[in-house]
Amino acid sequence: MSMRGRHLDAYSMYKRGTREHGFDAFDKEQGPERLLNGVGKDIGVPSWKRSLRHVLVATLSSFLYGYHLGVVNETLESISRDLGFHGNTMAEGGAFVGSLFSGLIADGVGRRRALQLCALPMIIGASMSATAKSLWAMLLGRLFVGTGMGIGPAVAALYVTEVSPAYVRGTYGSFTQIATGLGLMGSLFIGFPAKAIEGWWRICFWASVAPAAILALFMEFSVESPHWLFKRGRAADAEAEFEKLLGGPYVKSAMAELSKSDRGDETDTFKFSELLYGHHRKVVFIGSTLFALQQLSGINAVFYFSSTVFETAGVPSESANMCVGIANLLGSFIAMILMDRLGRKVLLIGSFSGMVVAMFLQITSATSLVSRSSGVYLSVGGMLLFVFTFAIGAGPVPSILLSEMFPGRVRANAVSVCMAFHWIVNFFVGLLFLRLLEQIGPLVLNSIFGAFCLLAGASGYKYFIAPISLAANPAGLSIQKMQTLVNDVIDGS
Repeated sequence: MSMRGRHLDAYSMYKRGTREHGFDAFDKEQGPERLLNGVGKDIGVPSWKRSLRHVLVATLSSFLYGYHLGVVNETLESISRDLGFHGNTMAEGGAFVGSLFSGLIADGVGRRRALQLCALPMIIGASMSATAKSLWAMLLGRLFVGTGMGIGPAVAALYVTEVSPAYVRGTYGSFTQIATGLGLMGSLFIGFPAKAIEGWWRICFWASVAPAAILALFMEFSVESPHWLFKRGRAADAEAEFEKLLGGPYVKSAMAELSKSDRGDETDTFKFSELLYGHHRKVVFIGSTLFALQQLSGINAVFYFSSTVFETAGVPSESANMCVGIANLLGSFIAMILMDRLGRKVLLIGSFSGMVVAMFLQITSATSLVSRSSGVYLSVGGMLLFVFTFAIGAGPVPSILLSEMFPGRVRANAVSVCMAFHWIVNFFVGLLFLRLLEQIGPLVLNSIFGAFCLLAGASGYKYFIAPISLAANPAGLSIQKMQTLVNDVIDGS
């Protein structure tokens, strides 16, 4: 019997088990791994330790993403003095291009090779920036880096979702947010001497080459996504990778689920029009809207404006950035702990609600209702609370959810489209922020940001978040079960 035939037999056994046990087998007391053992015997859940090292290697791409976001913050003054460089626009443009093509790359060469490829432009771009003698050399280097920044997070989200056991998938997905925060903090620490030591900014760019090289090297020894292998018709290789990730007793059940969810995919030709006009358009809309609301909440403006607010309170910019970074990391660690306990829905709604409260504090600080000294403390407290609550849900949840909701055939390309939309919104928010701040002032601008947070937490619940509330199961649904429920919501809407 062929390998494919054995997988279909396993799938038939899965169907019989489902009819006998019903969907209650997927409740929080009995995850999918307990059901799909072929004979109905409870074999528990696979060890999280097997997949941990592969996930940690992949999250190096998120560390690099955070590092390159922050590397110009402390060094911008000295780079501007030496080369006339004024910001991250080229990196954002490169990130848009990279994210747009990340799905094609991930589907074409695999998740593992795609992560290695994302390291290459980061190494080239960082080296060009470190050795730049002119503005154009710096801009070209940032363009290369931005391309890697666009590819990395999208592919890392796919990879982490596809190699993680269901019951820790949210926890592992939160690692990317933690890694981004660590990258931001790392760039801050390394950039401290930039104002005092001439040419130190070049060292800051050189420092990013090492983790990029480690990512490219260590991914060579990491597993490939079994989902991608199965989709490419390499079922035997998918079994071997599942054995490394889950252990022998769980291979049969894992392959049965793949046979159920991806059967027939290898004969279908994917078309981008499916994401815009076809069956998956509503989920793409949900994902793109979540990323848009994430950016329109004002998180990047808060990061940008934090130094000014803290300096008003008499806190140096270095200490201000440190406080913001710690708040971001603390929120990310709490998200990691709670993601698979409370679920995505609770963290997302709670996060946006907390951001509304934080924006209200900042708005109040700019009014005549409080004294100047009290206003400063309210503004600082509101800013730290905003960053903290963002990191709990609005930061990590959208990318985790998107990787879980789409079926394997369109997953990579659908995530890339949503991420590309994220970069478009990010670009325009950054472009218009200072202009709006000058024309309408911080009070009105913060009110606008607060309104978007309220939209995400209130109206957004009904139209965007409710359809994905199925992700609240603290034990973790299988990707296949989640996609079935999402499709039910779409078909019934």
